[in-house]
Amino acid sequence: MKAKELREHSIEEMQAKERDCREELFKLNLQKHGGQIEKPSRIRELRHDIARIQTVIMEKRRAAAAGAKQQS
Repeated sequence: MKAKELREHSIEEMQAKERDCREELFKLNLQKHGGQIEKPSRIRELRHDIARIQTVIMEKRRAAAAGAKQQS
């Protein structure tokens, strides 16, 4: 998932996506410790996706705060 694609979504949609990624990451970590994981690289991908989502959410919140500050 690219940051450019994420910027097209609302904050609520991104938070839902982050929650889904965290759930998948949790399940993969359980598989990893059980020795049954098929794609260990997926763990890294999910961690990067979560970080990207959090970054874009913060960008949107800061932009909204700056917009509100300029209007007052």
